Amino acid sequence: MEINKTARAAAAGLTLSLAGFAGYVAYEGYSATATPPVKGDVPTYGFGTTRSPDGKSLKGGEIITATEAVRLAVRDVTTHESGLKRCMGDVKLTQNEFDALMSLALNVGPTAVCNSSIPAKGRAGDYEAMCKAILDFDKYCTQPKTRNSAGKLVCPPGALKPLKGLTARRKKEYLHCIGLAEAGTSLRQELK
Repeated sequence: MEINKTARAAAAGLTLSLAGFAGYVAYEGYSATATPPVKGDVPTYGFGTTRSPDGKSLKGGEIITATEAVRLAVRDVTTHESGLKRCMGDVKLTQNEFDALMSLALNVGPTAVCNSSIPAKGRAGDYEAMCKAILDFDKYCTQPKTRNSAGKLVCPPGALKPLKGLTARRKKEYLHCIGLAEAGTSLRQELK
């Protein structure tokens, strides 16, 4: 079932729209000091960035100006777009779909999106299922991750729990993906 009737283009030729960027910074909210958005998470500052201007992981307590935060948000968008396009570049998407997938990738990382069912569903032309798969990313690991036998960091069994703020964000991203809602409202406070 075709759910979004606007024009489609290969994701490789799309970039995050201004509305998508505004939605992303609204979802994240601005924080001048690097702190974990939820207990046990990595510190973020600015508009959800986890890395300093020199690319190093934040430790917590670092300070950023609003101007520098915007610069880093643009840097993160550029980096995450490249990552998302590696697995979705040949998929024909609407701007709403691309913006929603970018919002997801900016929050969970392009690798998580690329390793999910989203690229295959998009390639198959099942856009409704592709958008609905966004809803699967509403869980948070409540315990420290451990390495599995392959050496990959994984959440221990039973430690993935839905997080109210993530569930609300994913619902908005899903609605944006299918063309029924505008991107972004600040959920930073709901995530605490």
